[in-house]
Amino acid sequence: QVQLVESGGGLVQAGGSLRLSCAASGRTFSSYHMAWFRQPPGKEREFVSAIGWSAGNTHYTDSVKGRFTISRDNAKNTVYLQMNSLKPEDTAVYYCAALTRGPNYSGTYYSRPGIYDYWGQGTQVTVSS
Repeated sequence: QVQLVESGGGLVQAGGSLRLSCAASGRTFSSYHMAWFRQPPGKEREFVSAIGWSAGNTHYTDSVKGRFTISRDNAKNTVYLQMNSLKPEDTAVYYCAALTRGPNYSGTYYSRPGIYDYWGQGTQVTVSS
């Protein structure tokens, strides 16, 4: 069983920054593929970003490219999402997800919520205009 705990959400003005963290349990974190999804108010959950067990394998949805950066620290069993130039449309509950098996995949594969084995409880990000 893997537990994921997100933190770092909050209220920020448009143009501001936040860094989300997701701490994972488990002794083989370095082999996990990790992702961030978000669910805006009244909408379905959507893919934001993913990082394979190879840290250079990163993927982003088009709307956050150039603004968000995903990274991982295997020594701390933690994945991060640095969010810059935030916009009101980034307002959502942000969820961390873990896929605990398999080779590095394409970005399209990582965007499918159904492939992930574990999910965190979510952290609220609110961007005011």
